[in-house]
Amino acid sequence: MQTYKIAVIKGDGIGTEIINEALKVLKVVAQKFNFTLEFEDYLMGGIAYDLTGSPLPQETIDGCLNADATLFGAIGGEKWDNLPRELRPESGLLQLRKSLEVFANFRPATVYDALIDASTLKPEIIKGVDILVVRELIGGIYFGTPKGRDKDRGFNTMVYSVDEVKRIAHTAFKAAMQRNKKVCSVDKANVLDVSQLWREVVNEVAKEYKDVELSHMYVDNAAMQLIRNPKQFDVILTGNLFGDILSDEASMLSGSIGLLPSASIGAKAVIYEPIHGSAPDIAGLGIANPIATIASAAMMLRYSLGQTQAALAIDNAIETALKEGFRTKDLANYGAKEVCSCERMGSVIAEKVANL
Repeated sequence: MQTYKIAVIKGDGIGTEIINEALKVLKVVAQKFNFTLEFEDYLMGGIAYDLTGSPLPQETIDGCLNADATLFGAIGGEKWDNLPRELRPESGLLQLRKSLEVFANFRPATVYDALIDASTLKPEIIKGVDILVVRELIGGIYFGTPKGRDKDRGFNTMVYSVDEVKRIAHTAFKAAMQRNKKVCSVDKANVLDVSQLWREVVNEVAKEYKDVELSHMYVDNAAMQLIRNPKQFDVILTGNLFGDILSDEASMLSGSIGLLPSASIGAKAVIYEPIHGSAPDIAGLGIANPIATIASAAMMLRYSLGQTQAALAIDNAIETALKEGFRTKDLANYGAKEVCSCERMGSVIAEKVANL
């Protein structure tokens, strides 16, 4: 029986609730498909600061590096907003990404047929949408120097090297080869020197992928086109800041940010997490939507552990639960036959997995 080590970071806010439901589903699918998952908990975020004085203890970095994959919930909250920036929960996450060298963030945006009315867009616009945003994750303006504050100014620097752009571009083109063979590279090359470099490098990389159609789009137009005609996109390739914004916009095509998973991929490690935040306003109320985290667990099985059938079982269970009208509170107005707590939704999906 194959055994896998999984580092688990529950984090802050609703992180514990949603991760617990993902673990519930993983335990069922592991038993069904005859493999073993060994879970080890680690700290990051506000809770890590409260307990250790650091938003990212070294033990967490080491644990993630020694695991087969990392499953992460969410971090942050108003409680820690007044800390110095280097001690805030978000700094812990940025440091983890940099320490693990997870340079590529995969954020799929798909629309479940059962929830097509949950989107604010017309059904004919979003039916069949299947987009993968490939976001560069450890470069760009979030990490560039110089950065800081003085009396009258705040400043950050957007920096990309040729090698950084090559690396993420190859990742996006390889992903496109497994999909519909289209890459749209999003930048602001009309005004930013860093985007001009980005576009030149992407064009060079594209020559190695003759079967993939490459297009370029300015980020402001891309934001508009995601709403106007999202089905034109297959793989969207973009930098850290633009990818952060566009992937959240794309997530709303589905009707709820609580539905969509992500993977942060590097040579040393992979982190799987929902794209949403810690939602401290609903933490502890039992109403969070665990589907994005459960879907992230399915991505982990597929891409890091090679358990394709187990991943498919979870994906099918989520789709079946939604078809049958199970909804968490964020989706209660869209075809709900039963409005579920976070725990109840996890149990429903786990039962569907067991019975598939």
